[in-house]
Amino acid sequence: MMAAAAREEPKTDADHIPVLLDAVLEAVAPVEGIWLDGTFGAGGYSRALLQAGARKVYAIDRDPTVLARAAARDDGPSLMLFEGRFGELDRIITDAGVNGVDGVVLDIGVSSMQIDEAERGFSFQKDGPLDMRMGDAGPTATEIVNRASEAALADIFYRFGEERAARRIAAALVRARKTAPIETTGALAEIVSRTLPRPRPGQPHAATRSFQALRIVVNDELGELAKGLMAAEAVLKPGGRLAVVTFHSLEDRIVKRFVQLRSGEGPRGSRHAPEVVPEAPRFERLSRKAILPGEEEIARNPRARSAKLRVARRLAAPAGRIDPSQLGVPEIPKVEGLLP
Repeated sequence: MMAAAAREEPKTDADHIPVLLDAVLEAVAPVEGIWLDGTFGAGGYSRALLQAGARKVYAIDRDPTVLARAAARDDGPSLMLFEGRFGELDRIITDAGVNGVDGVVLDIGVSSMQIDEAERGFSFQKDGPLDMRMGDAGPTATEIVNRASEAALADIFYRFGEERAARRIAAALVRARKTAPIETTGALAEIVSRTLPRPRPGQPHAATRSFQALRIVVNDELGELAKGLMAAEAVLKPGGRLAVVTFHSLEDRIVKRFVQLRSGEGPRGSRHAPEVVPEAPRFERLSRKAILPGEEEIARNPRARSAKLRVARRLAAPAGRIDPSQLGVPEIPKVEGLLP
């Protein structure tokens, strides 16, 4: 893996457009007091919150290159940056001496900056090392692809990519790695593409779901999302707003179920999660359905096409804990020496 200092960095954050920004600001208005941006990225949400009236924004990102770029910009004392996972935002905020916040914003998933850097290994559109880590610790996608059993790979592609051809892809990867290790995004994409039918016009690249699945597992994105939602519940003051932007059905399903359960309107159970006993409401849903981008935003920013926004207001009931399985978080298959 290439050292962080050697990665090619974009010269500006101007091209990285925050998804559903106007919708977020409208849904959480009025913006005032102390806010927390759990997924800082290019800083679009943080700076917009300050412009909208927030007195201070505490921002978190697990990617050290993001923080280095933001520190060089120097946004002033109203924006405080911290390195860490948003799943531990409650600890980070408490350690910073903050006793509750008025709002939490989470933009889930990989940032366009990370996709743009071939060295990060997130995209099949740019050949590079098969890494996929949002931070600089933990197993890489290369290690998982080359060391996981065929059964574990199939489970990863099916559970986290909703890939119907998961077993076929896993078998192809195991055959290929017997000849040579699979170490680049181009090699992985080529193997998957050879295994599946050619996509029809307008359909996504054949490797899209496989890349998504590996990225989610490498970064434990769904587990972090569940932790982040519970952490947000712990730090929000009564009346505080929670806004979460997701980009695929697995993420949105977890957020939707969290808000339903914590607002006392939870479903009776499904194939994704067991039935749970209703508790005192801790949130009020501010939108009955997910807020979607309009055609104009999608035309301006194609990344917004799959985005969904859900917003809730914190009530006064004490924070609690939820088993991730109650939110429908899939269990990550075990990979000896890499994934517990």
